Amino acid sequence: MASECEKSGEPRTDLNRWRLRSKEGAHRWIYLSKENFLCQPQSFAERYFLCLPTETPNLPLPQTFHDSAINGLSFYQRLQLEDGHWACSYGGPSFLLPGLVFAMYISNTTILPEWRVEMTRYLAFHVNEDGGWGMHLGGDTTVFATVLYYVVLRILGMEASHPLAARSRERLLALGGAIGVPQWGKYWLSCLNLYEWEGVNPVPPEFWLLPDWVPFHPWRWWVQCRVVYLPTSYLYANKCKMPLNSLLEDLRKEIYVQPFSSFKFAKHRNRVARTDIKRPKSTILKAMDSVLVFWETYLKPSWLHAKSIDAVRDLIRREDENTSYNDLAPVNKAFQMTAVYFSDGEDSVSLAKHREKLTTYLWQSEEGMTCSGTNGAQVWDTALTVLAVVQAGLAQHDRFKSSMTKALEFLDVSQLRDNLSDPYRQQRKGGWPFSTKDNGYIVSDCAAEAMKAVILLQEECCFPKVIADSRLCDCVDSILLMQNKDGGFGSYEKARGGAWIELLNPAEVFDRIMVEHSYPECTTAVLTSLSLFRRKFPQHRPADIELAVSRASNYIYASQRSDGSWYGSWAICFTYAMFFALESLETVDQTYQTSPRVRKACEWLASKQKPDGGWGEHYSSCERQEYVQHKESQVVNTAWAVLALMSARYPQNRSIARGLELIQARQQRDGSWLQEDIEGVFNRTWALGKYEQDHLPWLKNWKRSASRH
Repeated sequence: MASECEKSGEPRTDLNRWRLRSKEGAHRWIYLSKENFLCQPQSFAERYFLCLPTETPNLPLPQTFHDSAINGLSFYQRLQLEDGHWACSYGGPSFLLPGLVFAMYISNTTILPEWRVEMTRYLAFHVNEDGGWGMHLGGDTTVFATVLYYVVLRILGMEASHPLAARSRERLLALGGAIGVPQWGKYWLSCLNLYEWEGVNPVPPEFWLLPDWVPFHPWRWWVQCRVVYLPTSYLYANKCKMPLNSLLEDLRKEIYVQPFSSFKFAKHRNRVARTDIKRPKSTILKAMDSVLVFWETYLKPSWLHAKSIDAVRDLIRREDENTSYNDLAPVNKAFQMTAVYFSDGEDSVSLAKHREKLTTYLWQSEEGMTCSGTNGAQVWDTALTVLAVVQAGLAQHDRFKSSMTKALEFLDVSQLRDNLSDPYRQQRKGGWPFSTKDNGYIVSDCAAEAMKAVILLQEECCFPKVIADSRLCDCVDSILLMQNKDGGFGSYEKARGGAWIELLNPAEVFDRIMVEHSYPECTTAVLTSLSLFRRKFPQHRPADIELAVSRASNYIYASQRSDGSWYGSWAICFTYAMFFALESLETVDQTYQTSPRVRKACEWLASKQKPDGGWGEHYSSCERQEYVQHKESQVVNTAWAVLALMSARYPQNRSIARGLELIQARQQRDGSWLQEDIEGVFNRTWALGKYEQDHLPWLKNWKRSASRH
């Protein structure tokens, strides 16, 4: 029977020839020659990622939830890579892959033939029925995604007459054509000479010359936003664009509803297709843009232009060097690489280093090749795996002990061991990143969960102490510096600017991107980690930790909604946040028995349980910021929900058991679970193991205590 990927009709490579190489977590998919691939057999993990037969034996039918957890971990540990981490596909957003392809095309970087085939196949597999693409897999068609992917297909070699290209072009033109692309799309089309820079709103590099005390200085912006507007300010200020060629001339005719030469692009600076706009530009920003256009056209002296370009180029260099040319994420990676090409030249050492790190973002699967949201989720997934195994009581099990040893060794090599000289970077010494050490950025919840995993393995499970206590103290010192004024924790940095800076958000398709915000998920990770740390190391900064935990708890209370729920930002969405928030409150002895807040949360969560015993939350919850039921229960949402209820010590055990029964019923005979709808990355065996290791003993003691009274 043909797979869905085969039904797409596009050519494909021989998936048996792909191999995943990893060194200290850095991924590289390579395509072996016909002569060599038989000499290097694929690993279990490689075949699993490519959906090739793994010949996994059926495991004994589980008699208990704990048996199911053992079966799940038996399968899951086979996916662990040799350097100790777990890898995954971490793609989805439609603005990731185009940037890398455009950067390669503009800089005359070779796009390998196998990449061309597999990238094309990926886009063909995920095209919407109407011929366009959305902001993420499954999303409604937008001009932004459709024009970027269309141009990508043509760069990769697809003819305009190809049915896929013709259908997507028809859909694009029906939406008004490329003239309605949002700002980030305008940047790329301008660099490709498919749009004119005069139609782009200002991205002034002079902002970087402002005194640091200025309340809207770029150093105050959220880092994911800041590092995008850094290289784009260079590209904008220098009006960088590649020379026209025959393909680009054809594309100018294909992506617009009227001749390219007939547009007065300056009149379309603020034009965005109705399908795309998520956050309309504020009146303040429109006025600022008008002032900046006048400044650039009539007033800006050449010496100031040169000085600001030098400052921006130096900061670009720092970002490259501080991340080993990975950069923070693929969006700024692609813009940085393009800026370096225009500033340093095609044969420069800096561009060569950029080219070397392109492959760490590319991920090959049965569906084709795409771009990951970062260079992976290695530390995050490994830390959460350790926590799941420990809480399931399986860390010292003979079958899994070696796997945990390798995970600990990976966390050892991934820790950030120093601070950087960059004045705008958060202190990071002792912390952990989301992905790899090369990435270079501390993330609050990743550092917290990794530290927690290390402490549990070394202090409670008697694993070798490969990470010294002093290094854990370094981690605590850095984490404490990340707490925001409201007591919560953000992602990469302590918040540096007020929420009012969101009024300057120019992106149109994203909200809440201008400044760092506090999140229940990040705050919970830090709160639980600090609580564990102070139990094991009470001598290190006890007063500071006590204050941080108290303030974090108050933030969790304050961020709870009136209906008892929490809104999550880093997965889908309410069930995810509930899992974290109730875990944090358990840490400070707030449970169903002791806290009206927790009781309200539990009743809200229980009210969302479906008739089959599971929970299912649709991704549109994130956009609408209200709970949206999925038509079907989802294993991952169900796991988060029952974990939340167990953390809260919810006494209605049948509700929890029914959720676990659904998870157990969907487990495959080899111990795995099938991918369902969009949910984010998470270990699915945790809930099953925690139930019998932690929840049932508590429930028996609680009932015994209640009967006495």
